[in-house]
Amino acid sequence: MINSFKNYLVEEEKTVYFTFGRMNPPTIGHENLMKKLSDKAGSNPYRVYLSQSQDKAKNPISYKDKVKFVRKMFPRYARAVMLTPKIKTFLDAASALYGEGYKNIVMVVGADRVNEMELRLKQYNGVKARHGFYNFARITVESAGERDPDGDGVEGASATKQRQYAKANDFIKFGQGVPKNVSNADAKALFNAVRAGMGLKETRDFTNHIKLEKVSTVREKYIQGDLFEVGDRVKILTDGTMATVKHLGSNYVIIEQNNKMKRVWLEAVKKIKKIEAFSAVDLVKKRIDQEKQTDAKRHDAMLDKARMQDTKNVNKATK
Repeated sequence: MINSFKNYLVEEEKTVYFTFGRMNPPTIGHENLMKKLSDKAGSNPYRVYLSQSQDKAKNPISYKDKVKFVRKMFPRYARAVMLTPKIKTFLDAASALYGEGYKNIVMVVGADRVNEMELRLKQYNGVKARHGFYNFARITVESAGERDPDGDGVEGASATKQRQYAKANDFIKFGQGVPKNVSNADAKALFNAVRAGMGLKETRDFTNHIKLEKVSTVREKYIQGDLFEVGDRVKILTDGTMATVKHLGSNYVIIEQNNKMKRVWLEAVKKIKKIEAFSAVDLVKKRIDQEKQTDAKRHDAMLDKARMQDTKNVNKATK
């Protein structure tokens, strides 16, 4: 009997695509993964399975809450996100799909997991084990791209970074890793779910404090008016000579030295203390005045001593 066109369609539907990941928390990287999964599946069915591991370090959100967040964040793929407590590994997922009658299976993962997943799936094909049994006619593992959204390395650790931002209570950066369609309220709920799973207090104040990086300490002081003023005496750091500030520019000052004007950068000069600003003559005068004061005190002390001695002599003569 010749198969009808309908029978060919049924046979074609025996291929299913799926992915398995932590998604803790879900990020824009996972959105790209599900888009690749959907595009590769085409008219074939596809499924998204989530791990059930939970710990404070890498898996702060519980399984059921994670499924809820993923479905809400990615509504286009919500129906494909499975809530099946019995499926805890990708091998469990493969056994479940085989039990549904699928003959061919295609797993979609990050590029760095392709070889490992293909080896493990084929290793247990036709073998009854703890996860159950499957015996597919064809097993294929395809790459969703170079970045692995669940990875812990530098190249693809978007979920890792999100956990770090939540731990640092940095909602600004955390929000940049959430899809644009997610409302602010849902992003805050996800942020607090991650913090709660880490054993941290929920955040109530999400005020955006924008801090600009300082160009330099000198520049900051200059902008605030705490560095130079017109008339200040400054030292030129290249040769140690003195000059006077005549004009304040945007990031420079104009100084006068030996009746000549010169423009210099802020870092090229240093404001000197008033005691350093005295000229050589001023210093000599000050030293003379100090010596006079010292001599006057010494003179007065000598007079007092002489008077005391005279008084003793007079008293002695009188006796």
